[in-house]
Amino acid sequence: MADDSDLERTEPASGRKIQKARDEGNVPRSRELSTFAVLMAAGTTMALMSSYLLDILRRMMHDGLEFGRADIASTDMMARSLSAASYDAVTVLLPIFAVLVVVAVAAHLAISGLNFTLQPLQLNLDKLNPVNGLGRMFNWQSLVELVKAALKGGIILGASAWMIWMQWEAILALSSEPLLAAIPHFGQITLYTFLAGAAGLALLALIDVPYQLWHYNHSLRMTKEEVRQEAKETEGDPQIKGRIRAMQREQARRRMMQAVPKADVVVTNPLHFAVALRYDDKKMAAPELVAKGSQLVAERIKEIAREHHIPVVEAPPLARALHRHVEVGDSIPGTLFTAVAQVLAYVYQLNNQMNPNLPDQWQVPPDLDPANRIMA
Repeated sequence: MADDSDLERTEPASGRKIQKARDEGNVPRSRELSTFAVLMAAGTTMALMSSYLLDILRRMMHDGLEFGRADIASTDMMARSLSAASYDAVTVLLPIFAVLVVVAVAAHLAISGLNFTLQPLQLNLDKLNPVNGLGRMFNWQSLVELVKAALKGGIILGASAWMIWMQWEAILALSSEPLLAAIPHFGQITLYTFLAGAAGLALLALIDVPYQLWHYNHSLRMTKEEVRQEAKETEGDPQIKGRIRAMQREQARRRMMQAVPKADVVVTNPLHFAVALRYDDKKMAAPELVAKGSQLVAERIKEIAREHHIPVVEAPPLARALHRHVEVGDSIPGTLFTAVAQVLAYVYQLNNQMNPNLPDQWQVPPDLDPANRIMA
């Protein structure tokens, strides 16, 4: 059962999968929204330009049907008339086409957002496979599109038939009206019929847009195994990351051990900690911690120190404080200057064969010694 649940697409799509789908040109689309937007834009533009359209059509009819004796004898009369009519047609249609293009693009961007990719233009032989094509034609999504197309046609046809029925007497009255009065009256009847069909398309678009968004997100859902695999690809395999961290720690430990022979002193808590310090008054403002460790690492630091004749000083409170509060490569904080100075003074006297004695009390602030915190 667990294996079956892993194969079910129950998880929402990750941002990475959604971006990959968008890169492939797979974005949500609503044909009904685009159709409604283009239809409304065309109707609105033509309604606003109605006076201009009538003037252009009237002039085209007048200029196209009127000609004189000189025009009959002219060999280029037909070309001039056709050129003038073409110019008038372009001036009328170009603004309408421009508005339709802008609205169509805006309707697409409203649901899918801005997405530019050239990947859909690449050659894909699977799209030329007739078997795959038949599979795309006969599936439940195609059935849904067929139902929507039938519903859309029925809505437009029903709304138009209803409006024509409601305005039937006005349509019959057009035959008895003068031409100049019948034209705007016919335009009014057409506008009402258009608005009725557009209202039906608006209802269909309001249903289709949420459905398309749901279907898009549902089609990109992932299985639990895909989620785990993507997490590994994004963040890295935990086992590999663990091995990398272990290798990094090993390399850091080797570099730290290589720095121990350059130390001036190793401060120890005999059973647990070892800290190697180095100080060059010509290059350093304060002593630096070059190595530290506990248990086996501490024992190895002390072995290297003895091999290279580096003094090993037992100062338990200082060793604990340095191990807890100072990282490798950092300078000693000011609060521990006094205690470190005690150690360096002891090493200086030892190197000069002055037979020094270890201090009876190390000047380590109580709040920096972990042992004092544990006791408290």
